[in-house]
Amino acid sequence: MSLLLNDLLTPLYAGILIAFAFFGSFITAAFGAGGGLLLLLSMASILPMSIVIPVHGLVQLGSNATRAIATFRYIDLNMLAYFSVGGLFGAVLSTTVVTQIALEPMKIVLAIFIFYLLWGPKPKFSGTSPSVRFIAGLSTAFLSVFVGASGPIVSSYLYTKEYEKLKFTATFSSCMALQHVLKAAVFSVVGFAFFNWLPLIFCMVISGVFGTFVGLHVLNKTHGANFRKVLRLILSFLSLHLIWQGVRYFYN
Repeated sequence: MSLLLNDLLTPLYAGILIAFAFFGSFITAAFGAGGGLLLLLSMASILPMSIVIPVHGLVQLGSNATRAIATFRYIDLNMLAYFSVGGLFGAVLSTTVVTQIALEPMKIVLAIFIFYLLWGPKPKFSGTSPSVRFIAGLSTAFLSVFVGASGPIVSSYLYTKEYEKLKFTATFSSCMALQHVLKAAVFSVVGFAFFNWLPLIFCMVISGVFGTFVGLHVLNKTHGANFRKVLRLILSFLSLHLIWQGVRYFYN
């Protein structure tokens, strides 16, 4: 257990993060989206944003890659190809900005962003041309580096394609796995010490893999409408907590 800990983590907090990795992966696999947000908000309530975003990215990479592999034959490879090219450009662009801003105040931006995604009008996308797919990949990859929560926008975009459930899950997971690879590359370039967090990341990834398989098992057995209502309230509460933390940052 001591390998998981450092000056920022107690055994209780490490256990909480590992548990939330399971529940986050379960939620996304079973209900299509939302688990990444829950994990991100939980981590941001415990750790600084400069650590949360890269560590969350690697944990989510494990979960999304597992779902993508398990549902590989359903992936829309054409969508993934254009999304990947756009994402690469977005990631390169983000490296010119990420070191110039303080990430801790981004908790407020993240919370407001999530409130909009939860309660505001859903983003509407039109068109399936290569350029639209390229722009979707570029913009969400760029945004992911700063708020770590581009999943709801990606899912909103893919939702307009009217995929059936398995094709949606497979394409969404593969696109998000690609984004998390790019995010890890960006933070490696700017000097984040992933090595110090690898034991915790490993345990959270393993926990997330179990959550993914449990979630996929119930994917075809529930509509999840009531659960999503409860999840939205939980995420809203956690967002309020993030706003409080972000405001407190300016007074310390």
